[in-house]
Amino acid sequence: MGDIAVEVWGKRHYSLVCSCCSKKYADDGVMLTCPNGHEPALLQTEYTEKNFTPVQEDEGIFRYRHWLPVVREIPGSGRPVVFRSERLSRLVGIPDLWVAFNGYWPERGGHLETGTFKELEAYTVLGRLPEDPVVLVVASAGNTAAAFASVCSRYGQPCLLIVPEVGLGRLILPEVLHPSVRLVVLEDADYADAIALSEAVGKLNGFQLEGGVRNVGRRDGLATVMYSAVEAMGELPDFYFQAVGSAAGGIAVHEAAKRLMAAGAPSNASKEGLPRLFLSQNESFAPIHRAWQAGQRFLVRGSVEDDKRAVRRAFADELTNRFPPYAVHSGVYDVLVESGGDVLAVDGESARAAREMFHDIESIDIEPASAVAVASLLSAVREGRMRRDSSVLLNVTGGGRARRARDHSPIQAEPSLRIASLGPLEEAVNQIAGLFSVDLQIS
Repeated sequence: MGDIAVEVWGKRHYSLVCSCCSKKYADDGVMLTCPNGHEPALLQTEYTEKNFTPVQEDEGIFRYRHWLPVVREIPGSGRPVVFRSERLSRLVGIPDLWVAFNGYWPERGGHLETGTFKELEAYTVLGRLPEDPVVLVVASAGNTAAAFASVCSRYGQPCLLIVPEVGLGRLILPEVLHPSVRLVVLEDADYADAIALSEAVGKLNGFQLEGGVRNVGRRDGLATVMYSAVEAMGELPDFYFQAVGSAAGGIAVHEAAKRLMAAGAPSNASKEGLPRLFLSQNESFAPIHRAWQAGQRFLVRGSVEDDKRAVRRAFADELTNRFPPYAVHSGVYDVLVESGGDVLAVDGESARAAREMFHDIESIDIEPASAVAVASLLSAVREGRMRRDSSVLLNVTGGGRARRARDHSPIQAEPSLRIASLGPLEEAVNQIAGLFSVDLQIS
């Protein structure tokens, strides 16, 4: 993988377990689903190490290598910075309020160079891959693509990134794309279109679909937010706040909390000892919120045209996943039920005010999705949704991008291909396949 040496461990120290049928599998580094013919269900990791044993000498996410589904450590990773925000605590009226900051904030020790917690996913997914992987196919609203573009470029991992045009502005990178990393931009399209195209490309020989929330590497990478929090707080929080599109992060921290509880981590949390997940979405586009408030296990669908108009109105377009893993076994619905959680909707005006407030208090910029999460916390406190003596973890999923631009000279990634109008997928697949020297047969 590239020219930079990585520490290879080889043997996998975990198994994959189907959350529906409980069948256990040896991992090949790319497995995404259980092959048994049952309802859709997420695979989960079962680690040989049952205790929470951070590697003290490692400051990146491989500090938690015993609970990451990886066979190699890739240098250069960061991890979440968790701290008690005294000024925000006073303003909100919650003394035990902690912030998990994922981004660039060197004074606080934040060194995620593309500015969001998507880097946690990228390093773990690459650490999980087999020795000679093919072209990794990643669909993204922008932030995930930036993370994979940066890490894959640094290590020469062949990668195809598919993003809607609205997400291109987030691909401001530390260096130019490696020749093995190709960026495809879809004009007049959204994240769901990028996902559909990536699924089609992933069926070609020579390509491997990264898989999003189905990839245990993605979720267990995000789980390090909760591991970092427990190290800093000394216990599991009572409440967890995060803005979500797919809600992979919400699922991940819930899985992490269950793993930590089994290892004996202290907790004062209310329902069954698990942190209550308070997830949030844009008010203009909130499929998870609508379904949850309606008490339904399945998403409440609108027309494609109405959904796309709603996406364009959203304050945080990175949260606009039209097909989140809501009903899948051990997906969003199940983790909300297990944690006694809730889903809030935030309007654009409230999110803007929250972003300005956070900047005034902490002197660091935060991403739109993070502003939605901050606004949801303020709303929950005003509505009396928690006791004032509760411990709260607020996940600021992205920040410091403007700060990094002042400190360094980031580079706008240039597309290898623009698709002006996404018609029949076969045409687009053929165009994309031509960017790589691979066999074009469908696998």
